[in-house]
Amino acid sequence: MSERPDPEPAATAEQAPARAGRDMEERLPPSLWIRLLIYVVVGHLLAGFIYLLFEVGSKAQ
Repeated sequence: MSERPDPEPAATAEQAPARAGRDMEERLPPSLWIRLLIYVVVGHLLAGFIYLLFEVGSKAQ
């Protein structure tokens, strides 16, 4: 008898789905990419509008 028995085949089979799940977690779903793109565009438009307000306000004085 050895102190470290050979790993059972079931133990290695359990690792394969875990790895596939980890690969799935690393990729973002397409709906999340679309939402992120919308937030970035709207954020830039809002920042541009606020910048425009400051520019117009500074010329009015």
